[in-house]
Amino acid sequence: MSRSPLAVRATLAACALLLAAPLPAQSISARYRGVADRIITESLRDSAAWQRVAQLTETFGSRFSGSQSLEQAIDWIIARMKEDGLDNVRGEPVMVPRWVRGAESAEMLLPRRAPLPMLGLGGSVGTPASGITAEVMVVTSFADLEARASEAAGKIVLFNVPFTSYGETVAYRGNGAVAAAKAGALASLIRSVTPYSQRTPHTGGMRYDSTVRRIPHAAITPEDADMIARMRARGEKVVVRLTMSAQTLADAPSRNVMGEIRGSEFPDEVIVMGGHIDSWDVGRGAMDDAGGVVAAWEALRVLKRLGLTPKRTIRVVGWTNEENGMRGGNAYRDAHKGELDNHLLAIESDAGVFKPQGFGFTGSDDAFAKVSEIGTFLQRIGAGKITKGGGGADIGPIMALGVPGMGLNVDESRYFWYHHTDADTVDKLDPHEVAMCVATMAVMAYVVADMPERLRPAGR
Repeated sequence: MSRSPLAVRATLAACALLLAAPLPAQSISARYRGVADRIITESLRDSAAWQRVAQLTETFGSRFSGSQSLEQAIDWIIARMKEDGLDNVRGEPVMVPRWVRGAESAEMLLPRRAPLPMLGLGGSVGTPASGITAEVMVVTSFADLEARASEAAGKIVLFNVPFTSYGETVAYRGNGAVAAAKAGALASLIRSVTPYSQRTPHTGGMRYDSTVRRIPHAAITPEDADMIARMRARGEKVVVRLTMSAQTLADAPSRNVMGEIRGSEFPDEVIVMGGHIDSWDVGRGAMDDAGGVVAAWEALRVLKRLGLTPKRTIRVVGWTNEENGMRGGNAYRDAHKGELDNHLLAIESDAGVFKPQGFGFTGSDDAFAKVSEIGTFLQRIGAGKITKGGGGADIGPIMALGVPGMGLNVDESRYFWYHHTDADTVDKLDPHEVAMCVATMAVMAYVVADMPERLRPAGR
């Protein structure tokens, strides 16, 4: 059947309109699943991230704030990032506190002589040069000490509090010296904050109250804390000599270290991720937190190897002074305060680079839905679970100003075995698990940085 010229023109016009109409927007899943698989495959191809953690930690050892080893490690990272071809590689200045441990020891004198492995807690004052020799009073809680405060004067108080959770038990590390001093003690000891021990003491930060006398504060091992508690329960007198030469010096210069893949379309919009480059002054800080910094760094190297440049900038940061001052996270906030409206997401890894499980996320419901969809790409390696509530200490200051944040969730079952000890060395990390952390961070950062729409913060 023939058609009139008018009908033909109408049909052609309708076809033209259909061709000109925008295609339906692709879902995140349809757009990015293939590239996410490529990122995962490339991340798992070798043990480059683990090898870099090993080289960093074994070349420089511990990287305590104010130490030469920390600054040398930062110089090395800057040089390697430039070799990797990252953009805007730099160190941003930060003044950090400087606490020096010095020589220290603890020895049981009664009911028998025996050395007690110990570590002074960060920020503690020292003892007189001759040490403090006193009878030990064992308590099981702050309430127990308060109830028996009349017994504490002139003694060394030992908080023998078994590990329940880090958040709960760490209170004795943080506040034990204040509570013991209020009761009149000469010094305080804690049972190390750990669920498992091979007679290895754990250090960590502590605090003082300006209204209470400052007394020395140190950690001993769970084995020795239990031994002393049993001796006291048998009615035996326990006397310990504690010697510490710890001191706090003037603040020292340090740096947050960072490098980027610059965004191709919206370079001023930033996804920032990383961990803290400083460690305690014992062990080598492989788990806490060289692994977190290197996993984020290696994620950018994977993207570069694949030739992937996202629309927005991805910035990796090694924050300084997380362990005993949080100066790095606060300095980053202050240096970038005028840019935070364009910080679309902050990601932190500071729980050890063990087998990844996913992320905890803090942000708007709309953003949560998007990162949850991105999480489905990671189900292949068991790292796709996105839960509400997450972040990290170093990104906390910018999260408080509205930046959405997420923390890498991993299998933490062994983390507190080695946390803040001489045993935090690279052999505790599995190369394949480290590579899985690289893949998890790379996929999340890349998709958020490249997807058409911005991740929407809460309230905006």
